[in-house]
Amino acid sequence: MTLEQDNGPEHGGDDLLAAEYVLGVLPADERQVASRRIDTEPGFARMVDGWEAHLAPMASAYPEIEPPASVKPAIDRRLFTSAAAAPARSSLGIWSSLAFWRGLAAVAVAALAIYVAVPYINPPAALSQARLVASLAADGSDVKYLAVYDPAHHEVGLSHVSGERASGKDFELWMIEGKNPPVSMGVIPVGSTAHIVVSPAAQQKLAQGAVLAVTLEPLGGSPTGIATGPVVAAGALIGI
Repeated sequence: MTLEQDNGPEHGGDDLLAAEYVLGVLPADERQVASRRIDTEPGFARMVDGWEAHLAPMASAYPEIEPPASVKPAIDRRLFTSAAAAPARSSLGIWSSLAFWRGLAAVAVAALAIYVAVPYINPPAALSQARLVASLAADGSDVKYLAVYDPAHHEVGLSHVSGERASGKDFELWMIEGKNPPVSMGVIPVGSTAHIVVSPAAQQKLAQGAVLAVTLEPLGGSPTGIATGPVVAAGALIGI
């Protein structure tokens, strides 16, 4: 199998499913099924817990963002101003009114939407670009990686799910854009997680949604700049 032939995502295995659940990249129906399994299958729930702990360090590079000071007063106004201005039918009547509680719930949901939307309406420059993720796997291979492309920091974060490189060999990461020849992004360091810096030339191509692939190469990577070994994992980047 060549890089040109294997340019689509593959899924398989509960461990990878648990990782995709934690990353939030599953379709809605598959996520609901996984959520039910967490409640009913202790083994699967442990996999999800393990991936939450395993992937948590990848978030350490992203600082917490405080919402603007205007958000809290806006929420207070939406929640309480209309209720305070409305004439009370009786001290008990308003609190026992189903319409009141429905209205308050609707306002609360709207206020929450405002709070969540604020960072996206006026996002900080470093977070204005969405991250992309990919599940890298291939038929006949036990090698699996999860990849996250962070355009703000110009790097691809890799989490090693399964599969080992052969003695005297290295895994090399490649980018495939349409029908263009694969471009090497470098040898993947040994370890459960790795970060590969993306060159300026590749940044725009990745942001548009390329395919990532992993090949098995001689130690130190392909000596020619062209993939020489088999594709052991591949997958398309999608937005989150």
